[in-house]
Amino acid sequence: MQQSSMNPLAKHFRQPAINLSLPSKGEYWPDGSIEIPLTGEIPIFPMTTRDEITIRTPDALLNGEGVVSIIESCCPNIKDAWKMPSIDVDATLIAIRIASYGQEMDIDSVCTNDKCKHENRHGLDLSMLLAGIKSPNYNTPIEINGLQIKLRPQSYFENNKTSMSTFEEQRVMQVINDDSIEDAVKVIKFKEHMSKLIDINLNIITAGTEYIEVDGEQVSNPEFIKEFYSSADGKVVRTIRDRFDEYAKQAQLPTQKVSCEECDHDYSVEVSFNYVNFFAAAS
Repeated sequence: MQQSSMNPLAKHFRQPAINLSLPSKGEYWPDGSIEIPLTGEIPIFPMTTRDEITIRTPDALLNGEGVVSIIESCCPNIKDAWKMPSIDVDATLIAIRIASYGQEMDIDSVCTNDKCKHENRHGLDLSMLLAGIKSPNYNTPIEINGLQIKLRPQSYFENNKTSMSTFEEQRVMQVINDDSIEDAVKVIKFKEHMSKLIDINLNIITAGTEYIEVDGEQVSNPEFIKEFYSSADGKVVRTIRDRFDEYAKQAQLPTQKVSCEECDHDYSVEVSFNYVNFFAAAS
């Protein structure tokens, strides 16, 4: 800091470009992981050259390190991005892109008119997309079999760990579907796959459970919660999964209304959020 203050170029260092009100409003962040200003909005800085290189490095994005590095670089108020609720990640990255490259981004789509199918390119207003992101309401517990089950969003670390595990399971499935592997070996690998797949799903719902209340006592120990889900009636787990599916739909990026430049047909486009493509579109 002392060296920067003595540098005659210091006044030209990057400055906050926009302020962001997080979808979570600061809830679900562990103590010490974020500093929320009195305004309720965190300042967002443009990316540095190092950040831009990182965001275009697939390996860094795959393991999550790159995303965490960029968020902490551009959002100094976020002290530990690994612990940020997953519902805040997309909004934060959109805000970083706006701060770095402006609020417009081109998206490609194909006209849904069967007689047209024209390939279109539209300008997307990211500020409108950002304003449309909503946080699901996690405050109402699920009541089932005499239990009160309170859910919460996963942290980015938990969400990334789940994605990595799922990616590994997809690779195992590719091996299982390989006709060059003997059937006896396939059976062994299939059993291994099912065991890991069950464990992944149990970890997902355990990580997304804040507590389970029984007889007036709130149980929040993850080991106890996972043990319960492992032995509970299948209806309980299905109910939890269904609620998570509802939350996922509510947290999706809003679809965008567009018009075909060829036939003027109006249709909706889903905005996919692939980190590499999302930021590469600005270059």
